[in-house]
Amino acid sequence: MSGALGARLAGRRALVTGGLGFIGSRTVRRLLELGVEVAAIDSLAPGCGGNPFNLEGVRERVDLRIADLRDPVAADAAVDGCDFVFNLAGQVSHVDSMSDPMGDLENNVRAHLSLLEACRRKCPTTVVVLASTRQIYGRPRYVPVDEAHPCEPTDVNGIHKLAAEQYHRLYLRAWGLRSTVLRLTNTYGPGQLVRHARQGFIGWFLRRAVEGECIDLMGDGEQLRDLNHVDDVVDALLRAATSPVAVGRVYNLGASPPVSLRAIAELLAEITGRSSYRLVAFPPDRERIDVGSVHLDYGAIRRDLGWEPRVSLRDGLAETVRYYERNLTHYL
Repeated sequence: MSGALGARLAGRRALVTGGLGFIGSRTVRRLLELGVEVAAIDSLAPGCGGNPFNLEGVRERVDLRIADLRDPVAADAAVDGCDFVFNLAGQVSHVDSMSDPMGDLENNVRAHLSLLEACRRKCPTTVVVLASTRQIYGRPRYVPVDEAHPCEPTDVNGIHKLAAEQYHRLYLRAWGLRSTVLRLTNTYGPGQLVRHARQGFIGWFLRRAVEGECIDLMGDGEQLRDLNHVDDVVDALLRAATSPVAVGRVYNLGASPPVSLRAIAELLAEITGRSSYRLVAFPPDRERIDVGSVHLDYGAIRRDLGWEPRVSLRDGLAETVRYYERNLTHYL
């Protein structure tokens, strides 16, 4: 598939929003490998994960703009002339969205609406791929969760992510702006934020393991999750952007079989040889938005786009541990 992707992308121009972030920067690097002219925009909003070190070694090859998508002038300039837009910007902390719902609204709704308006004005033939989240489903009624599952978010962030999805789909119906939505599960890999635990569990688990510290597992530790290595997520983004069948579709990502939080902590302890874990009670702010065990059915994207995860959890975690053993100081 790499050869096919290269043929469809080489010589084209792509914008990556959130381009200094975890998934965004990895997307930038992959696009450069495939011969794409790459622009990136990132506001470097505090706590959102943008990190200049994520583009170390390729920065000079990227048209990088430090700007806010909510600024229509900046958004117009960023999208102008782009064949593809990989929309990876946003605030992803579920906990922070509950303490600052208006800030989350600005970052996860207004910013996306501003981007879509810029595309409508400046490049209406572009293809947009939005990175959404499985959090929009809320507490699962059944597992694995497929795309037909009701959307009942348990937090403000999930509601705003769902609104962003609906805006992208509306702009397809009303203006013909071609878009695809990918609902991501737990993504991990080199470059993710590990400074704090407010953006999901896996980055914090990784930091604790690398530093040889104890990992706190809330509840009984048997909650099930599915994890995707960032390279598999980038592959899904590129397939969605270059596949006409994906236009207008919503796809889950995922991995099989799911794994418990306890098993992840044990695997990290085995890989590092120096971490441990303990069971702790849920703090109130976490308990009120916890979704229990959840994992996604990714049969639709496998059928339509031929995507499935390639990186095993053990190999992916081992690679990520090695990365942070070398580079942790750049992420603290």
